[in-house]
Amino acid sequence: MQDEATYFCESCGEEIVIPVDPSAGSDQRYVEDCPVCCHANEIHVELDRDGSVRLSSRPEQD
Repeated sequence: MQDEATYFCESCGEEIVIPVDPSAGSDQRYVEDCPVCCHANEIHVELDRDGSVRLSSRPEQD
């Protein structure tokens, strides 16, 4: 099981590393501010049964 995943902030282009919490379920959605530019990103994390992680992000919609 991966304990970290990465995404690229569309606002500033930085690669952001986030922890993966399997106790939050296999399909997770939340909003997180970029630690570099502070723009809000919608994060979607999917955990497969084999432990692989798929992560996608997009700027938060108003």
